[in-house]
Amino acid sequence: MAFSASDLPAIYSLLANSMSQDETIRKPAEAALSQSESRPGFCSCLMEVITAKDLASQVDVRLMASVYFKNSINRYWRNRRDSSGISSEEKVHLRQKLLSHLREEKYQIAQMLAVLISKIARFDYPREWAELFSFLAQQLQSADVLTSHRIFMILFRTLKELSTKRLTADQRNFAEISSHLFEYCWHLWQSDVQTILHGFSTITQSYNSNAEEQHHDDLYLMCERWLLCLKIICQLVISGFQSDAKCVQEVRPVKEVSPVLLNAVQSFLPYYTSFQNGHPKFWDFIKRACTKLMKVLVAIQQRHPYSFGDKCVLQPVLNFCLNKITDPEPDILSFEEFLIKCMVMVKSVLECKEYKPSLTGRVMEENGVTLEQMKKNLSNAVAGVLTSLLPNERIILLCNVLIRRYFVLTASDLEEWYVNPEAFHHEQDMVQWTEKLRPCAEALYIVLFENHSQLLAPIVVSVLQEAMNGCPTSVTEITPGLLLKEAAYGAAAYVYYELSNYLSFKDWFNGALSLELSNDHPIMRIIHRKVALILGQWVSEIKNDTKRAVYCALIRLLQDKDLSVRLAACRSLCLHVEDANFSEQDFSDLLPVCWGSCFNLVKEVQEFDSKVQVLNLISVLLGHVNEVIPYANNLMQFFQMVWEESSGESLLQIQLLIALRNFVVALGYQSPSCYSMLLPILQKGIDINSPDEINLLEDSMLLWEATLSHAPAMVPQLLAYFPCLVEILERNFDQLQVAVNITEAYIILGGREFLSMHASSVAKLLDLIVGNVNDRGLLATFPVIDILIQCFPMDVPPLISSTLQVSMVLYLQRFFIVHVLSYICHYICLFITFHSTVMPC
Repeated sequence: MAFSASDLPAIYSLLANSMSQDETIRKPAEAALSQSESRPGFCSCLMEVITAKDLASQVDVRLMASVYFKNSINRYWRNRRDSSGISSEEKVHLRQKLLSHLREEKYQIAQMLAVLISKIARFDYPREWAELFSFLAQQLQSADVLTSHRIFMILFRTLKELSTKRLTADQRNFAEISSHLFEYCWHLWQSDVQTILHGFSTITQSYNSNAEEQHHDDLYLMCERWLLCLKIICQLVISGFQSDAKCVQEVRPVKEVSPVLLNAVQSFLPYYTSFQNGHPKFWDFIKRACTKLMKVLVAIQQRHPYSFGDKCVLQPVLNFCLNKITDPEPDILSFEEFLIKCMVMVKSVLECKEYKPSLTGRVMEENGVTLEQMKKNLSNAVAGVLTSLLPNERIILLCNVLIRRYFVLTASDLEEWYVNPEAFHHEQDMVQWTEKLRPCAEALYIVLFENHSQLLAPIVVSVLQEAMNGCPTSVTEITPGLLLKEAAYGAAAYVYYELSNYLSFKDWFNGALSLELSNDHPIMRIIHRKVALILGQWVSEIKNDTKRAVYCALIRLLQDKDLSVRLAACRSLCLHVEDANFSEQDFSDLLPVCWGSCFNLVKEVQEFDSKVQVLNLISVLLGHVNEVIPYANNLMQFFQMVWEESSGESLLQIQLLIALRNFVVALGYQSPSCYSMLLPILQKGIDINSPDEINLLEDSMLLWEATLSHAPAMVPQLLAYFPCLVEILERNFDQLQVAVNITEAYIILGGREFLSMHASSVAKLLDLIVGNVNDRGLLATFPVIDILIQCFPMDVPPLISSTLQVSMVLYLQRFFIVHVLSYICHYICLFITFHSTVMPC
């Protein structure tokens, strides 16, 4: 039965009750709304609630209505076999109603309305809603600032939704939208820039008053509209044109838009300082605007590298970014988000493969200019621009600035390290490089060095020598020289693969690094952390005569008082143990201290990533050292503790399962000594009803396989787990090969006791597999049948008779098809031979 206008009060009450804190009220309301979703007219009632003027203040109820509306679009807008869905008449009504309510004053509601329109447009544009964009464009002509802001919000959301469609027809539609919308949006955006800049100039020269505050509100709304318009322009340029890296066709808007975007950045930046203290709202806008403008320029360069590589675009943009990085105004140094975007732009240009000289030649006497030749010509042209922009002096300057300014720890860094060393470690070394200034500078430095290694390697070595000479190994206070040394050590660590030709690791380690490790003053943690990094990065350059000393140094760092140093040592030690030239002989007597340090470290750390890092080292050690049995009891206690504390943290439990597998393999036939700890963990991992089953099952089955492979005899607990294998395969065959290996192990290890206890499960398992898997799965399963028959020739054939019959039928079918195909091929060959003989060419 369809909903009507008379049902509006009931729908409103249900929506209000669904947000109640009282579960006895909330649960029935949620159930009633859920049952109503598929009924005709439900979305129309929700639409009335969202747009009702008398409910303007009831934002929470209106938001809840919009959420249910969005869910209904996802589930019922398209016609489905199991549901009548939303009728065509109601769809027309809803689309009209949405477009009649463009001037929504509440921002949250307006945002949700934009989402609703974008979701519907994904299904209906252009076939059922061809007038959408023309209507919105028409409304923009006479709209006030608020309405135009809401329309741009709708446009942005809708274009973003449509840009994700990948069919050729959909991309063609998007290109058509771009051709119609671009000019209008671009002109409005340029006009708004001038209006906003004029408003900012007025603000900096005037005193506050009520009238001015009202003007500020209007200006701020225009600023928000301008930002939305910028995002729309970005969508149109990025998704409205095929990448010129593929088609090698100039994208005209790139040359038109990019210089103007750069001018806007240059015009807005001076207000960063002006608004910092007196106008926080506009200061926040300046930060977002400058960051977004740079982000758009980066996106355009990555999408259309050849058009962006034109001298009138690349040269001013790259020159601006390089100047801001190497010689920023004092206030801009605190604007980290903007500096990050400048570094991202330079890095993107330096590593752009379209700008690299092509190594392919041209085929002699080839007619016309090929696509590859066009790319080569464009690459050579861009290379010329880059050479003029980045002479050797500027490259050296940029390298020096990155190391001496951006690598150096600040006072706030040191304070953060002192307060929470563990969090500091992860923020500096494991954070996404585009989110923090120092990791971003390090990423740019690595790319710069890769492009100009011959030029920069001597420079980095000279900075390192200068830093080491300017800061003695016996230092006991934080000095500029100490901080420069820490930065230089980082620079040397990141590019070890080239510096090894200019710097002897053995001499460096014996002459400076070892002495610094012997200095136990608390401030030396700054250097010790970087020494740990160096020892891990330079692992391939550490020769046999130095390995022992390096292992001892890392074990010592693993016992440092500072958590950040210990975690850095943990990661580096893992790299050494995994190295192909790892020397177990040099490391064996360090194992007791290493195990103990790992156990202590995992107890002290709080962060999830820290525990995973330590557990990874333990897992790697178990896989690469032979002497495990003397430490088995301690390891068992450790694994038990970690498992109990990792409830709900499936990623940590996965790492633990990997470590346990290595532990079982290392114990070999003495593995039953750990069953009291191991088997309960295994049982939970292979339980398909466990909440974490989807995350833990794969690694749990590998652990199960390893446990059986290294068991000297079957134990009752393991024997009882076999029915779980049938339940797992009833779900899917993702783990078929491992399941087959486990079954083989049960047959061989369990013998007649296994068969007598689980004969029905074995028959069910084989029936489940044979006939339901492809040829590859069958080939993997046949060895199990073979082993069963060989081990129990009298018992098994009657037990698996149905499986054998299906197998025989499948075999004959495959045999018949193969022979028929061979005959067909034979006849085709005879036919071709006959015709070539009778009717020669």
